[in-house]
Amino acid sequence: MTLSTLIVRRVLQAPLILLVIYTLTLFLAWQIPGSPLDNPEGRRPPPEVQRAMEAQYKLDSFWGFYTSYLDNATGVKWVRETLTGEAAERAKEAEAAGRPAPIRHVFDLGPSLQYEDWRVNEILAASLPVSVVLGASAILIALLVGTVAGVVGAVRPGSVADVGTLVVALVGVSLPSFVIGTALLLIGPVMLGIGSIAKWGQVQDIFLPAVTLSLPFAAYIARLLRMGLIDVLGQDFIRTARAKGVSGSGVLLRHAMKNAFLPVLSYLGPATALAMTGSFVVERVFTVPGMGQHFVNGVLNKDLFLIIGVVMVFATLLIAFNLAVDVLYRWVDPRIE
Repeated sequence: MTLSTLIVRRVLQAPLILLVIYTLTLFLAWQIPGSPLDNPEGRRPPPEVQRAMEAQYKLDSFWGFYTSYLDNATGVKWVRETLTGEAAERAKEAEAAGRPAPIRHVFDLGPSLQYEDWRVNEILAASLPVSVVLGASAILIALLVGTVAGVVGAVRPGSVADVGTLVVALVGVSLPSFVIGTALLLIGPVMLGIGSIAKWGQVQDIFLPAVTLSLPFAAYIARLLRMGLIDVLGQDFIRTARAKGVSGSGVLLRHAMKNAFLPVLSYLGPATALAMTGSFVVERVFTVPGMGQHFVNGVLNKDLFLIIGVVMVFATLLIAFNLAVDVLYRWVDPRIE
C-alpha cells in the first residue's frame, strides 16, 4: 500500500469512526439522570421556557436530538441554508429589526446548556489552545525524561541507574495524577515558592501541571525505549558495526536508536492526542481553564452539547495523530507496510 493510498483510506474511514463515537457518546450521556435545564448549578428557566428550549433543541427525543445535532455539526444545515438563501433572509430580518446578524458556524456544535449565552464552538475555541499548550509541554518533557531514562537503563542494564529509572517509571505509572499533582503543589508553591497556584498565562504557571501530566507518558516511553534498545543492541548488525570500529555513541545514535524508537513513535500518537486534549484530573487539580474542566462540568450538569463537543474534538485529534504516526513510520522505515 502506497503512502497516498494509506492517507486516502484513513481519511475516508474517519467519518464512519466519528459517527460510531458520536452515537456511543450520546447514548451514554443520555443516560445521565436529570434534566440539563433543571439543575441548581446550571440553568433553571421557568417551566414554559424550559418546554420551549426542549422543543427547540430536541431534548425530549433521543433520535430527534441525534439527527438534529448531526445536521448542525456536520455542516449539512449550513450548506442547505446557504444554498436556499435562508441564512441571507435571516440576516436581512435581523438588520431590519436593528439586531446584529446571527453568527453562523459551518460545524455548529450547538449552545451550551450550562453556560448561558455561550456556544460550544466558542467554549472550545477558548479552551482548546490552553489544553494544547499544556499537552505539548507535557509531551516534550516526557520525551526528554523518558528518552534519557530509557537510554541509561539500556546501556547499563542492572546498574543502580537502571534500577533507579525503573523505580521512577513504576511510580510514574502507578500513582494517580491527583496524588502527584497535590504533592507537587505542596512541595513547589507552598514549601519552596516555585510555581503558582490556580493561575494561568505565564511560563511558570505551565511547569507544574505539565510535569504532572508528563510523568505517566515519560514512564511508558522509558520502558519502551529501554526494552527496544536492549533487544536491538544484541542483534548481529550492531555487533558488525562495532567490529568495523564504529564508536559506542555512533552505534547507539545512528543504528540502535532508529530501530528501537519505533515502538515509542507508535505510542506517541494516542499519547499526544490524550495529552493535548488535556487531562481532566490535572486541569481540575491545578485549575487550568482547558477542555478537561468543561468536560467535567458538562457531565455534572448533563450538558449534552458540551460533552459531545469535547469528545468529538478529542476523537478527531486522536485519528489525526494516529495517521501522522503511520506517515512517520513510513518515513523512518520505508520497509514497513
